[in-house]
Amino acid sequence: MTRLEIAVFMCRSDNYGVLVHDPETGRTATIDAPDADAVAGEAEKRGWKLTDILTTHHHKDHVEGNLPLKERYGCRIVGPVEEAVVIPGLDLAVAEGDPLEFAGHRIEVIETPGHTAGHICYHFVDDKLLFAADTLFAMGCGRLFERPAAVMLTSLEKLMALPDDTEVYFGHEYTLANAKFALSVDGDNQVLKERAEAIAALRDAGDFTIPTTIGLEKKTNPFLRFENPAMRAGLEMENASNAEVLAEIRRRKDHF
Repeated sequence: MTRLEIAVFMCRSDNYGVLVHDPETGRTATIDAPDADAVAGEAEKRGWKLTDILTTHHHKDHVEGNLPLKERYGCRIVGPVEEAVVIPGLDLAVAEGDPLEFAGHRIEVIETPGHTAGHICYHFVDDKLLFAADTLFAMGCGRLFERPAAVMLTSLEKLMALPDDTEVYFGHEYTLANAKFALSVDGDNQVLKERAEAIAALRDAGDFTIPTTIGLEKKTNPFLRFENPAMRAGLEMENASNAEVLAEIRRRKDHF
């Protein structure tokens, strides 16, 4: 099986566009479709023809390009069954456990409600790739718009169970702001301090901060460190439940 090629580019103001290309079959998928022109331009610049849109959730900045791209290329649109009625142009609605593949590469659909009620992530199992959109960011997680912290906790725990070397592609360039917030609640974390410095240097140079890995997030992302004793002590939540700790961290981030 050939190695997938991945192209990352900016869309809108801070969305990451991600194309996944299989050089053997020529199939090309976009993870969400934030902007049709940006997606099409990146694909055509590389000589790739778009065949699939893998939609993670219904927010406008992730689906606005669905219909124009489908009209232009006739591509298949896959998306979460729990949001099927609000995903434009949906051809295939999928849930956790449903079989799914891309050019022979096996995809595990992971239901990760929290940011939205039906958000899903796409895990390319053998390639060790996770397309997490707005569930998991570098040192952050999505705002809890449609489900409470207890639900998001379960979603994040699913992602934490993936192999540490899984590469994570996320939906927005929020990393510098996330690093600054992470230091405010986990400031004694030496790995986080070093990462925050590296991220600042990357952004000063105009470079992307994507991808990350599951292992690095478990070490530096406060939203995955809800069991960490030092961070709990700093929050004065030593005896709180994991969901309560996650909710408090999210509340502080929302007002940071």
